[in-house]
Amino acid sequence: MAGCKQGWVCILHLFSFPVVQQWAEIFRRLIIMKKVKGEIYLPGDKSISHRAALFSSFGKHKAEFQNFNFNEDCSATLKCLESLRIQWRIKQSVLQIEGKPISEWQPSNSPLDAKNSGTTTRLLSGILANLSFKSALTGDSSLRMRPMKRILDPLKQMGAMIESNNNLLPLQFYPVEKLKNIRYKLPVASAQVKSAVLLAGLFADGQTEVIEPVQTRDHTERLLGLKIVQNADGSKSIFSSGDVEIPDLSMEIPGDFSSAIFFITAALLLPGSELLIKNISLNPTRTGFLDILKKMGAKIEQNISVDNPEPSGGLFIKHSFLKNIEIPASSIPNIIDEIPALAILASQSEGKFILRGAEELRFKESDRLKALAENLKAIGVNVTEYQDGLEITGPQSLQGGNIKSYNDHRIVMAFAIANLIAANQIKIDNPDCVNVSFPDFWDILNNIIEK
Repeated sequence: MAGCKQGWVCILHLFSFPVVQQWAEIFRRLIIMKKVKGEIYLPGDKSISHRAALFSSFGKHKAEFQNFNFNEDCSATLKCLESLRIQWRIKQSVLQIEGKPISEWQPSNSPLDAKNSGTTTRLLSGILANLSFKSALTGDSSLRMRPMKRILDPLKQMGAMIESNNNLLPLQFYPVEKLKNIRYKLPVASAQVKSAVLLAGLFADGQTEVIEPVQTRDHTERLLGLKIVQNADGSKSIFSSGDVEIPDLSMEIPGDFSSAIFFITAALLLPGSELLIKNISLNPTRTGFLDILKKMGAKIEQNISVDNPEPSGGLFIKHSFLKNIEIPASSIPNIIDEIPALAILASQSEGKFILRGAEELRFKESDRLKALAENLKAIGVNVTEYQDGLEITGPQSLQGGNIKSYNDHRIVMAFAIANLIAANQIKIDNPDCVNVSFPDFWDILNNIIEK
């Protein structure tokens, strides 16, 4: 009798409205006959590329980097270093950087331009605060609206003399005799703020300690080999000082995980898809997105083939039926760049997707919570926007429509993937803004789509 009841439950489940909706959507996609197939290599990880260039600029070695990411953001870092008379060149696609002590750096003839790169701005600020000459740092209109108080506060505690435009760019740095060490607990989970303080601490008196209550990307401490202590309360302390020897960072930079997620999303959504991504960054502070996907039911295999200084390897992804979950707040710092793609997946997955504690998304290249909510509604998705998150119940059919990019590369790439499964064309107002992080995006996407 119990077995009979269970059988009826299964039959009713098969004909329940969400399941019928999901199967109808799958049949529609099969008729469209699009799927993702193939193997891809991706440009070097953006976060690692920035740091590789910056850290090598004051090291003792001539460093060489294969697969450096020459997108607009990382190129802005190189141009800023060039303006400070750091020599770099590209030889047969390999970036070579000649490091030298910051005492030998020279003033720029004009303000340093970080373009649209928050990483360039915040990390470079930790170095500029230590220079023996005046310098200025600015960026494009979008970057000039992003908050800088989060780095100004700790740098000024260290004795840095910095003027700002009401805590926004442009910034003016004035020489000081020497910064002092501090013990600083991060008020917001930010790898950029952490890195700015640790970089400043490399040239300050004594030992600087940054306390990180919530784990963020750990590329800075990995690449510099900084001392790390796990505290009794679950937080982590990272230390920097003038005693740190900058290692030779020469390496092949693994592919950018934050770029991979858009192709992962496409493979999961399109029936019949199988995709292998080679030499991709698998740093555990970056792959929280994979943990979330696996909880949703994704078929993903990962194989780490390189451990140091950065874990990397291969990812194999197959089309999967996904179920929405509530995203733990503790996961947000390590999936912050992946949330635009995750929102597209949520619209196609069964059940309720709840994202809270993600207010930091309002301070990215655009207000990403607003951009996601407005654009999802524009293509027929019911979505609730909160001050710190989103709520979506799926699956829902995606219609065509006009999308506002807000000049945000991740918004563009997310809705480019949505276009693959939409009933009608999704038109994006500025598709070229992907050049900020991923100029090859459209070519790679077109090459793996089978019709």
